Amino acid sequence: MESGANPLYRCINCRNPLALVDDLLSKNYLAKSGKAYMFQHAMNVVLGPKYDKQLMTGRYTIADIFCSKCGEELGWKYVQAYDMKNRFKEGKFILEEIKMFQKY
Repeated sequence: MESGANPLYRCINCRNPLALVDDLLSKNYLAKSGKAYMFQHAMNVVLGPKYDKQLMTGRYTIADIFCSKCGEELGWKYVQAYDMKNRFKEGKFILEEIKMFQKY
C-alpha cells in the first residue's frame, strides 16, 4: 500500500504512520489527554499487556498501544467488552488526538 496515495495519521513525535483516514470510525471518544478517535485498524504500534479497566461506557479488557518507532503511548486497543452492547468495539483502536497529526 502506497502511503502517499492515502491520507493518514502519524505519530506527533516521530512521524511514524499510525492509521489511514479511511479506517477512521469515530471522533467521539475521550481519553486521559482529551479527545480521541476510534480506528478499525492501526499500523506501526506495539501492544502492551492486557488488563481489565472500567471506562465510562462499561468494563473492558484493553491493551495500551505504543508507537513502534519512538515508544510514545498513543491510546489503547479494545480486546474484550463485558457488555453485549459494546462488543462492536472489540478489536478496534483508540488513538489520542494530541498524540498524532493528519498528513495528506
